[in-house]
Amino acid sequence: MDQTHYISAERLGLERIGRILQKDYHLALSGESRHRIQHCRDYLEHKLQYSDELFYGINTGFGALCNIRISKEQSKTLQHNLVQSHACGTGDAIPPVIVQMMLLLKIQSLAYGFSGVRLALVERLIEFFNHGLLPVVYEQGSLGASGDLAPLAHLSLPLIGMGEVWHDGRQQPAAGVLASLGLEPMELRAKEGLALLNGTQFSGAYLGWCLLQAQRLFRIANLCSALSIDAFDCRLSPFDERLHAIRPHEGQQRVAADIRQWLADSGIARQDKSHVQDPYAFRCVPQVHGASWGAIHHVEGVFLTEANAVTDNPNIFPDSDAILSGGNFHAQPLALALDYLAIALAELGSISERRVYQLISGSRGLPSFLVANAGLNSGLMIPQYTAASIVSQNKQLCTPASVDSIVSSNGQEDHVSMAANAATKCYRVVQNLERLLAIEWMTAAQAIEFRRPAQSSMAIEQLLEQYRQIVPAVKEDRVLHYDIQETIRFLRELPLPG
Repeated sequence: MDQTHYISAERLGLERIGRILQKDYHLALSGESRHRIQHCRDYLEHKLQYSDELFYGINTGFGALCNIRISKEQSKTLQHNLVQSHACGTGDAIPPVIVQMMLLLKIQSLAYGFSGVRLALVERLIEFFNHGLLPVVYEQGSLGASGDLAPLAHLSLPLIGMGEVWHDGRQQPAAGVLASLGLEPMELRAKEGLALLNGTQFSGAYLGWCLLQAQRLFRIANLCSALSIDAFDCRLSPFDERLHAIRPHEGQQRVAADIRQWLADSGIARQDKSHVQDPYAFRCVPQVHGASWGAIHHVEGVFLTEANAVTDNPNIFPDSDAILSGGNFHAQPLALALDYLAIALAELGSISERRVYQLISGSRGLPSFLVANAGLNSGLMIPQYTAASIVSQNKQLCTPASVDSIVSSNGQEDHVSMAANAATKCYRVVQNLERLLAIEWMTAAQAIEFRRPAQSSMAIEQLLEQYRQIVPAVKEDRVLHYDIQETIRFLRELPLPG
């Protein structure tokens, strides 16, 4: 059944955003938002009609050309030219789900009524969202200041009948798709092209998507580590509530409680141990995973502030009779947050790979590389190579983009955030983490086979039973690429608590 989300001044939460992005959600403007948008537009049109004052990007050129006056007769051409000239993105087309998030965030920002656009423009963006008409946007071209200019220009091109869109699962020229839906290209009016292009919705969309994935992968990381803890025959004392009460980082406490819950009735965990302590990759899961949870929690706050903000320029305040040029388009908060999130997620992958390494090392009564007749069979030797390669790539991707800047627009835009580069790097780290956790689950599940007849917890054994229907235990060598891919799908579809 179709559900409608009404765009309003009400604060959007991350969970709500995740639900809106599902296919059965449609957008509509609330009465309040319609009033705000119309009120602001009426004020701007009145101001332009009766004032000769210069307003950046409304009756002037852009960037270093801000001192050139544009006549009222040329204002439509100015906005049209802006969108065309800035649509110079390159590289790969970004995933449609990111474009969908961009549309949602742009609609939300314009609906606050501080951007001066017409109601018809916001309604057309909503039509795009509801029809699944997703502009083709390219990943390279934004400096993350003055907004995500090039990506947002590509997001805007189909509004004027140009560029391409994703529709019916393929890229198509926008003009033909608009015609098939009975939609005429729009003629942009004063301020509208600038309002569309100024903003942080490219970087913000990536951050929102990465956060939604991070929350899921954090829970998967805890599950995988719980399986590995039993597979390596570890002690449960490092997860005792008393230890974490005297170092009460919230994330650390959450992770320890999660591990205790997963292994509450584990027979392997209760059996006698011959070793006094376990390697850090197992013993310090609460401290490492918990620190990553703290980063995810912090970054979520940054994202939600941005998702519920106005980030174009200039901004229009009809009730106080002001048009103010500022820098709300500068994506430095997002750049720092994206770099931080990438580092936090890379650490979840780094410690996961160390658990994989320990499990295949021939320790704790497990055979080398977790296979019988080793030598003839290589077993799970090479998945650890793959994991090590991915971990190394993540380290390279975690070199921060936010410490970089470069001068643009003849020195007018002399400090930029590079948030877009941080965004595309973080996206790859998220994908890499999912693969690393799949390799750990596959490896730990194989190790558990050599603990039989001992049993892990009921919850984990049920998951292993489901998993073995998809990926059988490795008895002799086979192509493990397919096992990794199936494991990724298994974990991706797994319903998880909390």
